Amino acid sequence: MSALPPCPNCNSEYTYEDGALLICPECAHEWSLEDTKAAEAPAIVDSNGTPLADGDTVTVIKDLKIKGSSAVVKRGTKVKNIRLVDGDHDIDCKIDGIGQMGLKSEFVKKA
Repeated sequence: MSALPPCPNCNSEYTYEDGALLICPECAHEWSLEDTKAAEAPAIVDSNGTPLADGDTVTVIKDLKIKGSSAVVKRGTKVKNIRLVDGDHDIDCKIDGIGQMGLKSEFVKKA
């Protein structure tokens, strides 16, 4: 048996499927499984907890050494037009003077 998510209203574990909907027998709340998946998808946030989106401009909050190079991304560097990706380094961007790079969202803040 597949494990269904608990009710988002009352946290009841006795939810059941009825076609494309999930129903809670205790509070009669109805919702779709797609709504549940969208709510569970983790949003990528900056160091202050502000959600990030593709195309945003961010500022680096800490000097970052570049692996395999003597170059450093200085604190306060603005990075324009970021792209969010899956993985440990969840921001893909191009930094002036350095080139293509992956950043962790915990080291940036939204500008």
